[in-house]
Amino acid sequence: MSAGSAEAGLTVVLVKAGRTKIRYPAALLADNGTRVTVRAPWASPRVRDFGFVRFEPGDVLTEHYWRDTWFAVKEVRTGSGELKGWYCDVTRPAVLRDGELVVEDLDLDLWVSADRSLVLRLDEDEFEESGLAGRDPEAAGAAVGALDELERLAGTPEGFAGLLG
Repeated sequence: MSAGSAEAGLTVVLVKAGRTKIRYPAALLADNGTRVTVRAPWASPRVRDFGFVRFEPGDVLTEHYWRDTWFAVKEVRTGSGELKGWYCDVTRPAVLRDGELVVEDLDLDLWVSADRSLVLRLDEDEFEESGLAGRDPEAAGAAVGALDELERLAGTPEGFAGLLG
C-alpha cells in the first residue's frame, strides 16, 4: 500500500505447530465482527512455483479470515490485477488483537484456478504427519470438514462469491 493510504494497517501472523511461520504487513480493508479482510503483497521477495501456479513479487493477495470458521480464502492477483485464483488455508478461527491478525495454519490447503477448472486438495500428507488427529481429534475433524466445505463451494456455480460477497 502506498504511503498516505486511508486503509488501516495490521500485521498478519501465521502460526504453524506453535511457532510463527511468517509475519507480514497488510492493509485492513474490512472487519464486520466475523470476517476480517486484508490486502497484502506477496510476502516473499522470491518466486514460489507450486507447479500449478506461481506466486511472484508484485502479486497482490486479498485475504479473508473468519473468527468463527476454520479456513481462510486468499484471492491471488498479478500486480496488474489479473486473477490467478484462490489459495485457501485450513486454519483455526482467526484472532485479531493489538494490531495483529493471528491465524494457526493446520496444513490442509485448497487451490482453485481463476477459471475454476482446477481444484486441488493440498498437503493432506503433512496434515496426517502433524499428529493433530491424535492430539486434538475435534480440531482435526473441524479441519477436514473445512477442507471439504471449501472444495464443495469451489464446485458450485457461484464459487466463493456468496462466501466473500
